Amino acid sequence: MTTDIRTLFDEDAIATRVAALSEEIAAAKPRDLLVVAVLKGSFIFAADLVRAMHRAGLEPEMEFLHLSSYGAGTVGSDTIRILRDVESNVNERDIILVDDILESGRTLTFARERLKERGARSVRIAALLDKPDRRKAAISADYVGFTCPDKFVVGYGMDMGHAWRQLPYIGYVVAPGEAASDDKTGE
Repeated sequence: MTTDIRTLFDEDAIATRVAALSEEIAAAKPRDLLVVAVLKGSFIFAADLVRAMHRAGLEPEMEFLHLSSYGAGTVGSDTIRILRDVESNVNERDIILVDDILESGRTLTFARERLKERGARSVRIAALLDKPDRRKAAISADYVGFTCPDKFVVGYGMDMGHAWRQLPYIGYVVAPGEAASDDKTGE
């Protein structure tokens, strides 16, 4: 059976928005900037964002935080496990915490508080996608790529059961029986 994936945000829309986000971040004039990418889903967004930050005149260092709340499923849980922690000293640094999607907010709340407890001067959040209707924690992103409809998205680093991370655009999987439409946002 073939999976039907519809485009939400194409490559050009993503590239344009990432460039704009890097300019917004540069305008805030962060000091001793550390970009912390929340793995796995944010790896493509984070890579594009730090390259765009470089073009905007910033010199960020890069770190990774691997948290798990999904496993191989499609629904997050309340349990957040640290699979890989930030190794750099974060004390008195401005941090941009980069994630692919801000949905329930539990994972990013956990990560932000952890970095603050370790002495970060500031922790701002850059989320490629924001699903505010799904929020369970009192958190919002400082930098948002796109507001996302309530669909399970794949591509541009995001997966479903470890599939479709490689897609150069953001799409959603059409559920069996879902009406066909040309649902194209961001083009």
